[in-house]
Amino acid sequence: MAIIVEHDKRKQEILQKSLDVFIEEGYEDATFQKIADRCGITRTTLYIYFKNKHEIFLGSIKELLSELEVSLKDVISDKSKSSAEKLRFILKTITERCEENSKLFSVLLNYLMQLKKSGVDTNSRVRRRVIKMHHILVTIIIQGIRSGEFKDGNVKIMEESLYALIESAIFRIAVLNQSDLTGIQASMNRTVDSFLA
Repeated sequence: MAIIVEHDKRKQEILQKSLDVFIEEGYEDATFQKIADRCGITRTTLYIYFKNKHEIFLGSIKELLSELEVSLKDVISDKSKSSAEKLRFILKTITERCEENSKLFSVLLNYLMQLKKSGVDTNSRVRRRVIKMHHILVTIIIQGIRSGEFKDGNVKIMEESLYALIESAIFRIAVLNQSDLTGIQASMNRTVDSFLA
């Protein structure tokens, strides 16, 4: 049992440290050797945990999204917040995390562009990674409609409006280097206000 725990712990450490390599080097220039060096292990040891750089990169992104999703799931069951407050909190948290990790999101966007050039369906890949985020938004919107706080509207359209703002925020932060989140968060709050009954 201790071996499995140690293996999982080492794998998590590799994923965390590899993020720095991807941020500093970019996806294309990050190598297995650079990741191994950053982790203080040999390439051979790195192969015990991961098959290739691609697997490490996807694991790093998944790790980042999982941490975010866990922190946001707790908001759903928070009875002290209204549905609008929950949505505002989630949107604010997402934009702040994007800003904190703007270089990583820039690397991710470049990676997605490379995949698109090679004919990969990037939309389905991204949707698979953010399905839990969609579920969280939908759950809160439905809670708001049921409680009478939100207008009885098309839940899918309401959720897609919020998700489009999240995508826009990622683009503005990662590509346009906007670090002032005031305008981004104001437009998100206005959209939440438009849901109110």
